[in-house]
Amino acid sequence: MRHLVTGGSGFLGNLIARRLLAQGETVRILDIWKDPSLPDDIEFLHCDIRNRDGVLRAMAGIDVVHHNVALVPLTKSGNLFSDVNVVGSQIAAESAVEARVGAFVHMSSSAVFGTPRCPITDATPRNPVEVYGRAKLAGERAVQAICEKHDLPLIIIRPRTILGSGRLGIFQILFDWIRSGHNVYVIGKGDQPFQFVHAHDLMDAYMLALARQAPGAYNVGTNRFGTLRESLTNVVKHAGTASKVRSLPVGVTILALSVLDRLGLSPLAPWHYLTYHKPFYFDTAPLEAMGWNPKYSNDEMFAETYDWFVANDQKSTAAKTASAHRRPVREGILWLLKRLP
Repeated sequence: MRHLVTGGSGFLGNLIARRLLAQGETVRILDIWKDPSLPDDIEFLHCDIRNRDGVLRAMAGIDVVHHNVALVPLTKSGNLFSDVNVVGSQIAAESAVEARVGAFVHMSSSAVFGTPRCPITDATPRNPVEVYGRAKLAGERAVQAICEKHDLPLIIIRPRTILGSGRLGIFQILFDWIRSGHNVYVIGKGDQPFQFVHAHDLMDAYMLALARQAPGAYNVGTNRFGTLRESLTNVVKHAGTASKVRSLPVGVTILALSVLDRLGLSPLAPWHYLTYHKPFYFDTAPLEAMGWNPKYSNDEMFAETYDWFVANDQKSTAAKTASAHRRPVREGILWLLKRLP
């Protein structure tokens, strides 16, 4: 089959494209940046997702579209969240219909749920609490409406926060602090159940839904997890450094991070500081009933990702990439927090 992966140079798009290639599929990528390590067997097209003519040309002869283009919370893109994550998704779905592709896979986000009651199930209302989540939900709804109108089979994937080799973003700051023995912080007690997902477990769920040709929405997270404090404590123990996990008061911390965010002094976005002190986990039973069995617990994926960071830090810092989750992040004013005793 012939596949188009939009955003194929990003953290997830790159994994999808390579997994498809390994399965013997024909793969084309559409992105505004080309990964220098892209295999020669994957075709690359330079195109912005908002370029309707270019997107339509990219879909010529394609059987399945994997739509991954999105601005993520770290980019703090303001109105551009709507421009890319909503309008871009609409253009991708409309172009897929016009090109008569066979199926559309849309990468959404757990941010569409906001701060829900857990566990999150298929019946959980989608109620985002910040601009990124609202844009992802609007994009998801736009794609759903187009695909339903034109009978285009649609698979929606909503992953929990993703870890795995190559994952940087805000985790680069966390791992750098742990490696250097500085304290790391949770908002509140950190005793809330908090689920992550390993990139390869996510890909397994993704490919399972695709292979079964089973349209629908899939919420993906590990089935072995504890609290956020436990995850951080255990990765510190794995690292063998003097770091401690410390608590920050909820109200004051959220207010301070909100002000610093608006002033452009902090790398943390509203999705981070408005939700990371709340329980957040999916009910994975529907996926497990399909035969999906995640290989990584929270602790195992944190340990692997930390080890990759330590082994590749210099290379990652020097690398030039347009992908927010594949590049280091400046800690900004958080360096003051880093230096607290």
